[in-house]
Amino acid sequence: MTLQERIRSDIEERIRSGELRPGDRIPFEHELVAHYGCARATVSKALERLAHAGLIERRRKAGSFVAHPQVHAAVLEVPDLAQLIAARGEAYGWELDTCRVVNRDADAEISGIALPALLIEGVHFAGGQPFAAERRLIALDTVPVPRADTFETEAPGSWLLHHVPWTDARHRIRAVAAGRALVARLKLDPHTACLQVERWTWRTGRAVTFVRQTFPGDRYDLVAEFTPRG
Repeated sequence: MTLQERIRSDIEERIRSGELRPGDRIPFEHELVAHYGCARATVSKALERLAHAGLIERRRKAGSFVAHPQVHAAVLEVPDLAQLIAARGEAYGWELDTCRVVNRDADAEISGIALPALLIEGVHFAGGQPFAAERRLIALDTVPVPRADTFETEAPGSWLLHHVPWTDARHRIRAVAAGRALVARLKLDPHTACLQVERWTWRTGRAVTFVRQTFPGDRYDLVAEFTPRG
């Protein structure tokens, strides 16, 4: 490993572990030069690679900072349901059903999440009513392992957006029938049509999470604004 690669890897690991969080300043170039005993050009190239990967942003005369999640990179933004619900004046709630490490899971095969992974299931609430059922896998080889009680009070999507920067995302959206399990969890009529959103997120090629969120069809809209030029 070259010194340039070591510098890049060290900073990447500090971001990955959560030691450096979105908005935190990376040590100045002269500080890194002194720490590693190398030329300034070596440090600059390492930081440029991190910036190109979307992990940091370099600001003229201010330094380099851990990048915030690049929600503008996806066709649809990666939403924080807690913020969405609060913004429309409703009380938000989260109820955790399952949080455990799994060594086998059917969704892992389609999601590319390496096993073992953290499986989380729960329900989001808006105004005291079920808003969405969620089933999520979190890649433990990419994401720093949270405390055991983390998701008892905070939904995993909110936690991930604040703790784990991502660089790429993909959505798949479709209409589904409620089904017996969703009827019970979301308190729906058996014939209710639902909107299902599946989302993959990665960080520089490494899987972060796969989530399947299912909403009653009359409670959630997906809106995009665009021009003929995109």
